Amino acid sequence: MITRRHIYFSGRVQGVGFRWTAAHAARDRGLTGWVRNLWDGRVEMEVQGEAGVIRLFLADLEDDRYIHIQDMEWEAVPIVANEGGFRALH
Repeated sequence: MITRRHIYFSGRVQGVGFRWTAAHAARDRGLTGWVRNLWDGRVEMEVQGEAGVIRLFLADLEDDRYIHIQDMEWEAVPIVANEGGFRALH
């Protein structure tokens, strides 16, 4: 089942390649969406795809040796039809 999640990550998530790592891992797993840094040190993301694939993708991020996710707040949001790719925003 396709789902879309809006997620806020906190911890050591800026200055460690989080956006690049997330974009690369999402593309490898066929997910769509975007990721960006926030002014308060958190990272914000929307990711769309099969729920099980999103779980594997999030595990990829948690297993990264430079990223340290202390907290992840998420909610389900509406699907974006015909979205192409996954983008790291500035």
